[in-house]
Amino acid sequence: MSTSVRAPAPSTPAEVAPLPLPRGPVSAAVVSALRDEPGRTTLPSDVAPLDPYGDDLQLTLQVCYELHYRGFSDAAPDWEWDPELLRLRSELEARFLTALRADVPGRGRDTDVEGTLDELLVEPVHGSGPSHWLRDEGTWEQLREYFALRSIYHLKEADPHAWAIPRLRGQAKAALVAVEFDEYGGGRHDRMHSRLYADLLDAAGLRSDYLGYLDQAPPQALATVNLMSLFGLHRTLRAALVGHFAAAEISTAPSASRMVQAIDRLGAPEACRFFFSEHVEADAVHEQVMRHEVIGDLLRHEPDLAADVVFGIQATELLEAHLADHLMSHWRRGLPTIPLETEVTDPAR
Repeated sequence: MSTSVRAPAPSTPAEVAPLPLPRGPVSAAVVSALRDEPGRTTLPSDVAPLDPYGDDLQLTLQVCYELHYRGFSDAAPDWEWDPELLRLRSELEARFLTALRADVPGRGRDTDVEGTLDELLVEPVHGSGPSHWLRDEGTWEQLREYFALRSIYHLKEADPHAWAIPRLRGQAKAALVAVEFDEYGGGRHDRMHSRLYADLLDAAGLRSDYLGYLDQAPPQALATVNLMSLFGLHRTLRAALVGHFAAAEISTAPSASRMVQAIDRLGAPEACRFFFSEHVEADAVHEQVMRHEVIGDLLRHEPDLAADVVFGIQATELLEAHLADHLMSHWRRGLPTIPLETEVTDPAR
């Protein structure tokens, strides 16, 4: 491990990122167009050859979706509602959704919400995912790689789920807002979970600027974030977004507990530990709220949305498994999963 110290200065995730480097013909066309004024370019119309989980499609979707969040420093804000870009995004979404519905266990038709939620609570006796690896034998550099890869998700974390608020009603709306209130630090900027993750990145000597690792992140990492935006931006998929939120809250506490053990074993800074320890207790409570007050109330009023809730859960688990497989296929062979420009001293030394 490196013994040189070159940690970046602490930064805030409020910065606006520049457009990323393209990864194929479609993302190249979109990135090029966004550097010009809206309405001047005809974008690609044939997306059928694209791998629905691959670099070109996932990066293009990420760029399209980001226009609805903070945008890019070198793209005009009016691109957010450009008809030609929305047309292309719709075609990419259809390809992504078709693949997800074909690949999840229930094929988008399973209505057993309780059984699907119960499955999330079953922990394998001998787990083999990234958090198990990092807890038992992962290195400091692998832990930093994990932090960097998940930054695309955690520096955005609660924002996509907020799209569900105006699309719910009654107790489901109120309960989801209560969970989101915790995600946003209970009204305190320094306790927002995205801020805690930026503190974690700073402590690990990594970039903490918003989308700082977008150019290095593999499509598996982008897909986990794109899924949230896809569900959030379509009212017809509001129940799938609720299913995603529930899956995230239910599965986080056990994995966060393992991450705390990994951080303790490797002697990482306390700021790295705090993000995960905060989730161990909070998400155990959120699990019950999401299950009974959000999903329960939603389905009492709209029982026909059960299949969408299950689809949201299963799609979340599918894409998280894709990312886990990517990580483990590299780590087991001693290969890095993401290039890290910054170098810090191993905290165990």
